[in-house]
Amino acid sequence: MKLKTVLTTALGLVLAASLQAEPLKIAYSDWPGFTLLEVAKQKGWFKEAGVDVDLLWFDYLPSLDAFAAGKVDSVVCVHTDALVSGANGAKSKIIAPIDFSEGNDMIIGKPGIESIKDLKGQQLGLELTLVEHLLLLKALEANGMKISDVKLVNTATNETPQTLASGKVAAIGAWYPVSGQALKQVAGSKALFSSADAKGLIYDVIAVNPTSFAKHKEEWTKIVQIYYKCVDYVKDPATQADAIKIMAAKVGANEADYAKNIPGTHFLTLAEAKDVLKKGDGLDSLYGSMAIGNKFNVTNKVYKVSQKPESYIVPSVVLGLK
Repeated sequence: MKLKTVLTTALGLVLAASLQAEPLKIAYSDWPGFTLLEVAKQKGWFKEAGVDVDLLWFDYLPSLDAFAAGKVDSVVCVHTDALVSGANGAKSKIIAPIDFSEGNDMIIGKPGIESIKDLKGQQLGLELTLVEHLLLLKALEANGMKISDVKLVNTATNETPQTLASGKVAAIGAWYPVSGQALKQVAGSKALFSSADAKGLIYDVIAVNPTSFAKHKEEWTKIVQIYYKCVDYVKDPATQADAIKIMAAKVGANEADYAKNIPGTHFLTLAEAKDVLKKGDGLDSLYGSMAIGNKFNVTNKVYKVSQKPESYIVPSVVLGLK
């Protein structure tokens, strides 16, 4: 009986271990604020914290699809895309704002196109309803123009450099590193408008499946804390070069080029993230920025039912960190 008891206990422990062995899956892609997670992976910070994390690399849109399909627990994404996923049935809990774009999202004109006003009546390639579409609207608005003044050509973001080079469009919309590839590939092309002209329009966040968050709140809190540790690492002059080396290698970019474009992503420190989580109507608040994005999505029939930022954002995770 004693041997049977020992075997039963051992079997129970093995079963319990196997049930706990499933890692938390996070989908990430080539935006610098997302690729920064690679630093934590390479440095072993998740293991140090006792969190079993599986980082899964995707192109951006497929990362959202993977989250919607329940193949991952979390996705790092643009705040307004979390609203799109939620409106279509894949709700999430936004547990941390991680950055905002400060120049790395661009509307890029081909040679001879010198300003946004030069785009009147021209074709423009970008991924419809994603963040570059919203950026374009801001660019047109700033120049006294309307969306009807241009002709949009739905183009996958990773194909925009080739599209611009083909001469079929007068301009494209893309984020870094793709925007950098386009500028390099097409001699004489130039940024006509960027997210530096609309700071806070494009926030990026860690969005988590609500069930996973409820079951693993402690682990997700540790992951958020580790993310801000990565931010400190890339901002610190003593360690920035190492962070850039890791990130550039992940996306296959030249380290020097990557370093030049780092300022185009404003990585939020923990203190800055806490400020962003204060409720407000403007772009300096995650709530206000999401409300603007929600209006864009409803107006452009991305979804029908208006979404409430408050039902997505969980400020307690970030606000509880020290």
